[in-house]
Amino acid sequence: MLAGWVNVTRDHGGVIFIDLRDREGLTQVVFRPEENARLAKQAHTLRGEDVMQVSGRVAARPPGTENPNLATGEIEIIPSELTILNRADDLPFPIDAEPQNEDLRMTQRYFDLRRPRLARNLRLRHRVANATRDFLDSQGFVEVETPILSKSTPEGARDFLVPSRLMPGKFYALPQAPQQYKQLLMVAGVEKYFQIAKCFRDEDLRADRQPEFTQIDIEASFVTPDDIFKVTEGMLAAIFKATRNIEIKTPFDRLTYREAVSRYGSDKPDRRFEMELVDLGEIFRESSFKVFRSALDAGGVVKAINAKGFAGITIGQADELTEIAKLYRAKGLAFIKIENGEWKSPIVKFFSDAEKQALRSKLNIEEGDCVFFAADKWEIACEVLGRLRLRIAEIQDLQGRARPPGAPEWDFLWVTDFPLFEWSPEENKWNAMHHPFTRPKAEDMPLFEAKKFPDVRAEAYDIVLNGVEIGGGSLRIYEPDLQEKMFEALGIRSEDQQSQFGHLLRALRLGAPPHGGIALGLDRLVMLICGEESIRDVIAFPKNNRGMDLMTNSPAEVDLRQLRDLSLKLAKDKKL
Repeated sequence: MLAGWVNVTRDHGGVIFIDLRDREGLTQVVFRPEENARLAKQAHTLRGEDVMQVSGRVAARPPGTENPNLATGEIEIIPSELTILNRADDLPFPIDAEPQNEDLRMTQRYFDLRRPRLARNLRLRHRVANATRDFLDSQGFVEVETPILSKSTPEGARDFLVPSRLMPGKFYALPQAPQQYKQLLMVAGVEKYFQIAKCFRDEDLRADRQPEFTQIDIEASFVTPDDIFKVTEGMLAAIFKATRNIEIKTPFDRLTYREAVSRYGSDKPDRRFEMELVDLGEIFRESSFKVFRSALDAGGVVKAINAKGFAGITIGQADELTEIAKLYRAKGLAFIKIENGEWKSPIVKFFSDAEKQALRSKLNIEEGDCVFFAADKWEIACEVLGRLRLRIAEIQDLQGRARPPGAPEWDFLWVTDFPLFEWSPEENKWNAMHHPFTRPKAEDMPLFEAKKFPDVRAEAYDIVLNGVEIGGGSLRIYEPDLQEKMFEALGIRSEDQQSQFGHLLRALRLGAPPHGGIALGLDRLVMLICGEESIRDVIAFPKNNRGMDLMTNSPAEVDLRQLRDLSLKLAKDKKL
């Protein structure tokens, strides 16, 4: 017996062929009037997405009619019974098409998920979660659930708040991550914890971000970064074996934050194509070209990338790249095209022959190349060229295609030694680059004590796959005095430390072990494994880019009685 949906019906001179679709795929069912006129007449009434059930015998397809593209392509079902379980109304869109209207897809998500690509994605997601649990269990990790209703604490993103009915005027917060709970589990002696955890952040959305998302959360006591790297690499190897049946190369490469940004203009570099940033400070240190010379004299840098074969850049592309450069704080964009043996650019006249020769040698400049320059502070110059590098690669369609010799299809990379702090001009204060529980590197503790915050590195690390950050972690602060100093550096007053983080500080005073961990974005990881461009296509019921669930029409207004139960009243002034 088979049951499923009518995928396709075909009438060949009264013989009805139906492709029945279930979770395993397609099976051809053949209704012949000469064998069973009643069933053939009944089958005539079936149409796409009707739900049917058949019983019958399995027969080999007639020679020459086999379908090698189907797992069941050599057989067909000759039915003896047919039950029509349910009829489908007119379809919102064809099941075998790729709807262009995403809002329509989201509104009819239960139908959208029938499409083979999304059904495959959900299965791959299941395999990722299953492989994760099996591997971490084999390594002695214990899965522990942590609360969804938690406390609002300043950790970076905006919290979702939940009002309490029993304590009017007070609120829970949905967890941005189980960060504090997993550290408290280390104090509790769990030692090896993991969780496939739901997290919530009330922030603007994009293709790889949702208000609620899932992460693989890992924490362990008495560990070094190398221990975390080894566990993570083993887990990812198990995941890729289970989902793609491939062996990934371990251990993964490592770059420091400074190296990654200097060479690729990003702390999550896509290394599947070349076009690295090259420092030109020595070439232009004594240059008569004032733009470059003044940047170097001010303590900045002059860097460049060589876009091989990009001398055919159009005016529109040049304008777009210039706007990108300005968006990331460059004053403009200088570039040189090499065409017919000539260097074409207004800035070339300022270069000496020696400088041109040095550029040719250092950047491997050849006919057809286009060289882009950035002269500014190190951070600005690197980011500008890094952004240009990615956009040029998209224009040239290099990513994942024109890989350097020997480069893997799946490029995993650890980025280490992040800055502990980042300066916020808007808030006029230092913020934690990762989170306030990340410990400084031991060799940088004197700098931390001296409050030389720009120079302090963190014992933090990110894992990057094909230019996408799929996870990050750190060793944590486990000493209460150091944690208090970290809070002070972030501008959190002593009384606020107690009201917001008193539970953590008290725990650290009861013999907290050294510990650290990592969290990987399950949605992003599955997105890459499935070859998708949006995490919405690997989540069963996602929100759209406005944070709405169009299927259930949420968020929605609630009854005023519910608000009264919560001691809440809507403000009439929308600006409040």
